[in-house]
Amino acid sequence: MQLRQSSRIQTKIKLALQGCSGSGKTMSSLLLAYGITNNWNKIAVIDTENSSADLYAHLGSYNVLSLNEYTPEKYIEAISICEKAGMEVIIIDSISHCWDYLLDYHANLQGNSFTNWARVTPRQNAFIQKILSSPCHILATMRTKQDYVLNEKNGKYIPEKVGLKSIQRQDVDYEFTLVFDLDIKHNAVASKDRTGLFMGKPEFIITENTGKRILNWCNSASTIHSQFYPQTHQLNGTNAITASQAACY
Repeated sequence: MQLRQSSRIQTKIKLALQGCSGSGKTMSSLLLAYGITNNWNKIAVIDTENSSADLYAHLGSYNVLSLNEYTPEKYIEAISICEKAGMEVIIIDSISHCWDYLLDYHANLQGNSFTNWARVTPRQNAFIQKILSSPCHILATMRTKQDYVLNEKNGKYIPEKVGLKSIQRQDVDYEFTLVFDLDIKHNAVASKDRTGLFMGKPEFIITENTGKRILNWCNSASTIHSQFYPQTHQLNGTNAITASQAACY
């Protein structure tokens, strides 16, 4: 055990995109991935959505690994396959299926419901730990429970689909560095952001440039978050500001 001075080293992004059906999670994750790698051949999609990832093949020659079993162990195996294949970005589309499987598994266990979670939680934790420890950038999509609200447009009230709580273990978003919430018009806002690049900013459409900004943050050896330190800082007697901080202004 040793006390050391804090520092931030280069890292791989662990990012989640959550939204209702039709919010553009798959397309947005592909654009992010290409912005990060600039090479479609280094992108892999772990597809749990009945080959929906292939609908965007016109974008580029990315790789697809179809998953038909949604156990945590199968997800872990799929991530390992992508890592061994030399992928730089792995898109898991989506991780909601894994949680649905675990809920069904728990419901079918015999005995005490509370104590039975001891047979579920370690499997979920192993899956999340695989994501966090991966040497690749990981973009995970999550479905959200859906509802409809009435919005006024041209004097008429139009029902509009909205996403509510994500379909995954409660507070799983704590595990990710960055979480984007997508609405039905494909607008994104950051509901959790350790990069300091997007939190508190207006909604926007995700593009390749968004991925480039995230990559710059990942590769920055030292970052001062503008939300905490909005002014420039003295470095060796001169004013200095990091590249990632500048991107926030």
